[in-house]
Amino acid sequence: MAVAGSVLAEEAKTEPKPLKLNTTADHSKFKELQGQFKSGPEVTKACLVCHTEAAGQIHRTKHWKWEYLNPDTKQMLGKKTILNNFCISIASNYASCTSCHIGYGWKDANFDFKSEENVDCLACHDTTGNYKKPPGLAGNVVTKEMEFPAGSGKILKAIDLSKIAQKVGKSSRDTCGACHFFGGGGDGVKHGDLDSSMSAPDKELDVHMDATGLDFTCASCHKTSSHDVAGSRYTPTAKDTKGAHMPGRASNGNPASCVACHNNAPHKKEPRLNQHTAKLACQTCHIPAFARGGVATKMTWDWSTAGQKDEQGQQITRKDAKGRITYESRKGDFTLAENVTPEYAWFNGHVEYTLLSDKIEKTDQRTPINKLGGSPTDGKSLIWPMKVFRGSQPYDPINKTLITPHTAGNDDTGFWKNLAWDKAIPVGMKDSGAPYSGKFEFINTEMSWPITHMVAPKEKALGCVACHTKDGRLAGIQGVYLPGRDANKFVDTAGWGIVLLTLLGVLGHGALRVVHRKR
Repeated sequence: MAVAGSVLAEEAKTEPKPLKLNTTADHSKFKELQGQFKSGPEVTKACLVCHTEAAGQIHRTKHWKWEYLNPDTKQMLGKKTILNNFCISIASNYASCTSCHIGYGWKDANFDFKSEENVDCLACHDTTGNYKKPPGLAGNVVTKEMEFPAGSGKILKAIDLSKIAQKVGKSSRDTCGACHFFGGGGDGVKHGDLDSSMSAPDKELDVHMDATGLDFTCASCHKTSSHDVAGSRYTPTAKDTKGAHMPGRASNGNPASCVACHNNAPHKKEPRLNQHTAKLACQTCHIPAFARGGVATKMTWDWSTAGQKDEQGQQITRKDAKGRITYESRKGDFTLAENVTPEYAWFNGHVEYTLLSDKIEKTDQRTPINKLGGSPTDGKSLIWPMKVFRGSQPYDPINKTLITPHTAGNDDTGFWKNLAWDKAIPVGMKDSGAPYSGKFEFINTEMSWPITHMVAPKEKALGCVACHTKDGRLAGIQGVYLPGRDANKFVDTAGWGIVLLTLLGVLGHGALRVVHRKR
């Protein structure tokens, strides 16, 4: 008994200590993170004690600068510069928009982009789900309970930065999605293929991100190098000809493309389908619809109807039968949709934006906020699925430019508060450094977004008849011959001629054999 007891005691001594397999460091053991933090920058300062190069790496990225020089068009782009036809522009609305910036304190054009302590590490590395940056606070967090906006009666709860900082880890669908699922001002508003349903999707919604299957995070495809995330909305890879990625090979292309993993001939069992990859983006067949996860995406936004009030002079909202907001006094009318069939277009990766400095003529046609290049003959284009968002937004008819109004903000000129365009527009244009004539109208616009998420399993990909039929999905695509859709007199005549000649040959051969057998 004594011997047995000794063995058991020895086994107890050799019991391995609890081990975390998803990280090489338990941050709760670091004394730098065990204090109480009164602000986000205090946490960053503690992070930088060990991660000495991290802030400098972040400073070089699009996520930090919100600025990007397109090497092809030479246009200066990025969220800091471009306009859209959703919430229009960051100018004069910094404190609201920068809740999605990976920094602290960007409240106006004087933000210090060189400050290391202004970098927000927790935005991407929180694993608790408790890290929040409410709109209106310039990207800052709430560490002491507060009423916001002042006088509204709405109380913002404080978060415990110490607990959050001690549990940091890799980025996740939730950390990326905290901003990218809610782009444009709400869940699923902007992209259509990115919304909160992608936090834990099933296989039907996204075969790669399936939470009980492959369980990809965003970073599985959008791989980072020195904190710079691969993939770009400004210079997207429309046609990847560089094949699957080979570790160490310098010629590797965009790691976020389908080809980077699946190569240019992905259909092993049905090689005939590989011929389609010369004309079709993978997404065209494998994303049959977007907004499939139960979250509706906005398809139109009409700012011209904003400003209506009820009989008591109060702002109003209207909802559809499903309880979704379709009108707000401060924003105008919307239309929303789920399970949306994309529109299709030739796309070669070239994108040119209509900037605030560009002169535009108001016509019966919609003004493109972004113009996508592509043709069936340039050798660079594929047919891509698109979300095309259509809207109506403020326009200066004298200077012939788009307008950047001051919308967000609890001040007398913020349109969302006072519904007065004549106050909101001059402030916004002055902040943009652009001239304003004092006159405004509304102009119809459209903006295209290539669809690339919500990849369905192969069993749910489009079948042949979706396109190879009259009035099919590619009915409006020119420059390619689609059997079943197109009728070409010469091709049809030649084809039937070959069939007839083949038939005559078979009959003649048979007749000759019958004649010779009788001899």
